Amino acid sequence: MLSSPSTDAMPVLTGSYTPDSGGEGPGVAALHLDPGTGRLTYDDEVKPLPVSGASFLAAHPSLDVVYSTNEGESGTVSAVSRDGALSPLGDPVSSGGANPCHLTVHPDGGWLLTANYGSDTAPGTVAVHRLGPDGRLLEATDLVVHQGSGPVTGRQEGSHAHQVLLDPAGRFVLATDLGADAVFTYRLDTRTGILERVAVNPSSPGSGPRHLAFSPYGDLMFSADELSSTVTCHRYDAATGILTPLSSVPATAAPDVTNQPGGIVASPCGHFVWVTNRGADTVAAFRLTGTALEPVGEVPAGGSWPRGLTLAAGHLLVANQHSGTLAALRVGDGGTLTQPHPPVSSPSVVCALAL
Repeated sequence: MLSSPSTDAMPVLTGSYTPDSGGEGPGVAALHLDPGTGRLTYDDEVKPLPVSGASFLAAHPSLDVVYSTNEGESGTVSAVSRDGALSPLGDPVSSGGANPCHLTVHPDGGWLLTANYGSDTAPGTVAVHRLGPDGRLLEATDLVVHQGSGPVTGRQEGSHAHQVLLDPAGRFVLATDLGADAVFTYRLDTRTGILERVAVNPSSPGSGPRHLAFSPYGDLMFSADELSSTVTCHRYDAATGILTPLSSVPATAAPDVTNQPGGIVASPCGHFVWVTNRGADTVAAFRLTGTALEPVGEVPAGGSWPRGLTLAAGHLLVANQHSGTLAALRVGDGGTLTQPHPPVSSPSVVCALAL
């Protein structure tokens, strides 16, 4: 367990692009968030770990282990021990595709699922790896290849898996595909580690679904649509894994700006949704009224090109990739956001994980 300066401070890990992956970041670094003040500080007792291309982090549900994508053409994933320090847990293993950009751990702690974005010549894929009793990465048990394309030239000539996550009940695995304009639904056999395709849920042509967030009740799901710069509310059928689009709104009110939504988070109360806007460089707040999303405010992200968005102790942690800053925005009444402290320097940061 990583150190904590007080009983109230929340440990936070950040992932960043390293020099060998086109960035200037350290890989995985440790900070603390003070929930009372929103101040972020680095953990001076924990040295950063140079994990290459650490574009997304996920925690094991019961062990002091986190997993990182190693984004690159020859994609790998890494296991990192956080028992008092950050240290490698075994060697990186192949992610099963090019440019792994998201991963998640099954709630039973036995499986790691990874979304590989792919490349101009390689399709998007979703991989499954078995995890050992100590959290170590073991053999790959399955690799599914997405097929599909969309109308946006230069972005949708082929499939591009962008996120993989479990639904709130842990019954289905959902994988977004920005290139195919679809969300794929799978069932994971937790005896064999094999994925069975259950459904392909089409999105609006050219929307490019990037990331998803579930309502706390599991009946609604929200998508950040990168290519159409929209946020869409979907009905989710937990019995079948099927999505039905209900309503969609612009992700930003900023005029005359090319914008790409990135991270998306739903509030634990189920009344609000927040999304980062790369281009507008804002975080936008929406209120859910029935199944309609209504804009309630938009604030500066604390830097440029806000990518990752994480809810942590009443704050939203915003990873601003191009400015190299990590901001903590306090969530107020009505879903509004304020920034109580200046962001901290965090070169090439792309994600944050609250522990």
